[in-house]
Amino acid sequence: MSQPRLDLLREALPYIQRFKGKTFVVKLSGKVTEDHDNLVSLAEELALLHQVGIRICVVHGGGKQLSDLAALMGVEQTIINGRRVTDDATLDMAKMIFAGKINTDILAALRQRGIEAVGLSGVDGNTVQAERRPPKEVVNHETGVSEQIDFGHVGDVVKINDRLLRVLLDHDYLPVISSLGADSEGMVFNINADTIAAEIAVRLEAEKLIMLSDVDGIYLRPGEQATKLSRLTADEVTALVRDGIATGGMIPKLQNITELLRRGVRSAHIIKGSLRNALLSEVFTDEGTGTMIVA
Repeated sequence: MSQPRLDLLREALPYIQRFKGKTFVVKLSGKVTEDHDNLVSLAEELALLHQVGIRICVVHGGGKQLSDLAALMGVEQTIINGRRVTDDATLDMAKMIFAGKINTDILAALRQRGIEAVGLSGVDGNTVQAERRPPKEVVNHETGVSEQIDFGHVGDVVKINDRLLRVLLDHDYLPVISSLGADSEGMVFNINADTIAAEIAVRLEAEKLIMLSDVDGIYLRPGEQATKLSRLTADEVTALVRDGIATGGMIPKLQNITELLRRGVRSAHIIKGSLRNALLSEVFTDEGTGTMIVA
């Protein structure tokens, strides 16, 4: 083995010792799980984290695959400001795609690496207790017109019941949770995966929430590599929003993360899910690959 690789192992050792027995919640976007080779590579990285004693809980969405299936089935989709209106047909497809295909694909990739993973939706074990999102007054970014929107079968998280997740983690299983939840009447809802991941991270008192997305961190000016922020504190994030440096869609994402840190999660990370070894590099090296936000 070459000297640089041995040096990397040495660099990883203190992190392995520090994080053994700690809980990481890892959120995978639909785009990350879409490519088979990428998913296999990610499963290897998750398996390595699991094997060195880190308790891993995976949460996934699947908006890209849901849109693809809707196009195939000829079911028209309404997406307003990035939020999907979920009618009856779309909810049925979401159940098929989220709790079915994507969840099973992730389990199969982890199985290939010898990991005993368990596929769940938020409905299993009453894990994600939700309520229907009430109609909201929304300014459509495309038209600039304010309109009353009923998002249909879209839910908001009321509470996370972590009993089943803790049983699985305590027995060395790796839970993989799709972004569905239900209310006390058994009505199933499509729920934003970022929100579920965040709420589970708080409930499990996670060391890290790691968001694997199609961007490799937070930029002061989108697309300008030199403006990427590697490490931020919650106070620095607040200042970015207050001083008008953070703009557009970056603001709610940053505000959600700072709220999360105030509720006990130690750090949040935004990294690029299609970048090989990005997850390992973020966890086990000083430099990392994305943006890390600490309390």
